[in-house]
Amino acid sequence: MEAAFPWIALVLGLCLGSFYTVCVHRYLTGGSILWPGSHCPVCGHRLRPWENIPLFSFVIQRGRCRACAAPIPWRYPILEGLSGAAAMILALRFGLSPAFFVYLVATGIFLVAGAIDWETYLLPDIFTYPLAVLGLIHPLWVPVSWMDTVLGAVLGAGLLWAVREGYARLRHVEGLGLGDVKLMLGLGALTGATQLPLTILCASLFALATFALCIARTSRSQGLATAIPFGPFLCAGAWLVLVAGEWVSSWGLG
Repeated sequence: MEAAFPWIALVLGLCLGSFYTVCVHRYLTGGSILWPGSHCPVCGHRLRPWENIPLFSFVIQRGRCRACAAPIPWRYPILEGLSGAAAMILALRFGLSPAFFVYLVATGIFLVAGAIDWETYLLPDIFTYPLAVLGLIHPLWVPVSWMDTVLGAVLGAGLLWAVREGYARLRHVEGLGLGDVKLMLGLGALTGATQLPLTILCASLFALATFALCIARTSRSQGLATAIPFGPFLCAGAWLVLVAGEWVSSWGLG
């Protein structure tokens, strides 16, 4: 069972990733996640079971709807792949333990909230509040300090709120949304105060690398959109710290 668990987690993660794509799409379009079943958003073709296999169906169908040939957004395979890989890594890191399930739930919120923020520049309360609750109570199942958890939540949210207010007063424009502050409440609780600086550092490095890539890929004639959402990078930084914080610190980023 121990040897097979990472592969079981991979399959579970892929299936969850398929569900996450539904959550993102239905949130963006205002639909219900329960009804109707999976279907093409362009022609309404209801997906058969073999057309709804995570990653595999996207590859076999060459990224298009089998009925109308409309392109399937890359969001679908990206979320499915990230979810599957993350679940497998969590299984390898924590094994079949309460920590695995706690961080698997957190990963799902990271992926859905991050995808929505990437497309809308909004972090909905329906995701940030449950993440905050999960973060604050996760010491019930994971052997971490309650004090470190609470301090991480307070300091994390407080720091981002201070940056948000300071930037707004200096530049007279909003640099960080309030959703980022709420998100950091949960992320800070999960990583703890001791790992908070590393979390913010990793998130900032991810954001800078992505921003540089956007500059490199954008021609002068197209211009450059200088605003990128910070939420996905906060989630990525927190996830990296949760899984490999000690290794990253020893490597020199800490």
